[in-house]
Amino acid sequence: MKAETRVKPQAVTGEYWKFIIPSLIGSLLFLVPVKFQGDVTIGVGILASLVGNAFSEQMPAIIIFILGVSVFLSILTKAAKPAFILDNKFLKGLFDTGKFGLTMRILGFAAGIMTLFEIGPEFIWSRNTGGVVLYDLAPVLLTWFLFAGILLPLLVEFGLMEFIGALVQKFMRPFFTLPGRSSIDCLASWMGAGTVGVLVTTKQYDEGFYTKREAAVIATTFSIASVAFSLVVANVVGLGHLFIPFYLTVSAACVVAALIMPRIPPLSRKPDTYYEPVGQQIDETIPEGVSKLKWGWEQAIDKARNAPGPKKLLTNGIETVLDIWMGLIPLVMSLGAAALIIAEYTPVFEFISYPLIPVLEFMQLPEAGAAAQTMLVGFADMFLPAVIGSGIESELTRFVVAGLSLTQLVYMSEIGILILRSNIPLSFLDLFVIFIERTVITLPVIVLIAHVFVF
Repeated sequence: MKAETRVKPQAVTGEYWKFIIPSLIGSLLFLVPVKFQGDVTIGVGILASLVGNAFSEQMPAIIIFILGVSVFLSILTKAAKPAFILDNKFLKGLFDTGKFGLTMRILGFAAGIMTLFEIGPEFIWSRNTGGVVLYDLAPVLLTWFLFAGILLPLLVEFGLMEFIGALVQKFMRPFFTLPGRSSIDCLASWMGAGTVGVLVTTKQYDEGFYTKREAAVIATTFSIASVAFSLVVANVVGLGHLFIPFYLTVSAACVVAALIMPRIPPLSRKPDTYYEPVGQQIDETIPEGVSKLKWGWEQAIDKARNAPGPKKLLTNGIETVLDIWMGLIPLVMSLGAAALIIAEYTPVFEFISYPLIPVLEFMQLPEAGAAAQTMLVGFADMFLPAVIGSGIESELTRFVVAGLSLTQLVYMSEIGILILRSNIPLSFLDLFVIFIERTVITLPVIVLIAHVFVF
């Protein structure tokens, strides 16, 4: 009896530490802002930057190699049906793609080769189109997801989301119609990158912790632009000296959008059902007489107790990284370049922005015509409005243009493709409608704050 009483507290204490230590490390890596080389980032961002800088010259060749492997093994799977791929669940899911997926991988590889060697039509390999993807976007995705994919279990597998979720669910549900754990997604993207927030959301949805509607709302509403990227945008448009009011304005507009977006179509029409292969794996009901803190603690300890072992976590992390590298990078290279080509070499975005000019004039925004051209081009890439709008003379207008580009969130060169490739039930049309809705909702908020409090 004495031996038993000694063992039990040790076991319980061990379970406490199994929750506390990994969750603390995960929080430090994903949620705590750190100043590194003059920029505000997170631990994962520092690791990504170190690797990116160390292999900066080799990075384009590495990306082309990944694109080539993805294409070769996908074609091999379709043509020869090798047993080593088809008999392996992971490899089969990675390379046994449909016609669309195979086509995108071929086009992505072709665009990558043309960009690297500057061959073929210049509009494909131009530094403003294919060059942006190959030299700017893809390296960032490659390095960020290398560490995010492997280290993310520290954030989601050891009880942190259960603990925080129990504490804030009574706030998140009535205001944002979401479970409390979604606050972690917001923090991960706010401190690090929107892509990390979407990755968290995707994994939580695939594991049965979010419904279809919740996952769709979180991926398009809570993956706000990071502090680091917002600072870059502010400096590009010459507003670095106004960064604090600028980011507070962006945050306020995003909160307003987060209150409204879940309550209107298309997000409000998504079913509150869970991903069918796994079903519901969460119950947020807190028993009567139990405090939120105690319930969150108990749920966290239970989650940590059942967490996979180190070998399984490492295997899952590597599979996540390879899945993103082999599946997402080709899509970013093909669709991202296509979106930038449309934005750079066609009048499509300029044409559809004409109706915005009288609206901006009504809002007393100087240089309304120039501003209107920037406000829909963000659907192609979030950075384009800042680049195009940097030549606008009015500081007020540049403030609005840059702020709006950060609140629109859904841009196809990165976030949009990541969402489309996931199991979250959002179509291209859904994303475009959500982009327009976010523009309509956040533009008046940004203009109002800019007029009243900043200028």
